Amino acid sequence: MRERRVGRTGRAARAVRGLWPDHNPLRRSSDRAEAVIVALLVAAFLIGTPLIALTTWRLTFNSTFSTTEAAAAGWRQTSAVLLADEPDWTGGYGSLVPVSWAAPDGVRHTGQFLAAPGARAGTRVAVWTDASGRLTATPMSPRQAVTQAALAAAIAVPVWALTLLCAGMACRHVLDRRRLAAWEADWRTLNFSGPAGASPDR
Repeated sequence: MRERRVGRTGRAARAVRGLWPDHNPLRRSSDRAEAVIVALLVAAFLIGTPLIALTTWRLTFNSTFSTTEAAAAGWRQTSAVLLADEPDWTGGYGSLVPVSWAAPDGVRHTGQFLAAPGARAGTRVAVWTDASGRLTATPMSPRQAVTQAALAAAIAVPVWALTLLCAGMACRHVLDRRRLAAWEADWRTLNFSGPAGASPDR
């Protein structure tokens, strides 16, 4: 087991040394370019990952309309009454049923509300209304807003890593094509030159 670990460590060290930009005369310019590209991609991942995660978190959180922003905008949570039974034809997901509620000025309004499966007429439910008393969507709680922002930040990290990986693979493909072209040119030169002192066949 120890010999296997040593073997893997030795191979990793050789791979790192193979990419290290030194003055080895046998190393082509494409090899040095690849070493620089790998170093830049690693630096971009290490530096960019926390910045992208934090930026994504802030943008997502700031764009979320939570109960705090709703209250500041004059929205309020009020009680409404279901005017019909929920038919439960969606297979347990609930459906829209008519509800009635009173606006702050006492005027009653009606609208559609996503009721729980099997809810009966006359059941009281909590709904959100805007400053004029019209039915609105339910805003997120601060905890839900934080959870959604954290999820978006967590997704942004592998997306950033995948972007860098694709960029690295594209650069590697270009460099490999240059290497193959250089090898073919060297091979043709070697074949045409022939052995020392001999002329190529006609």
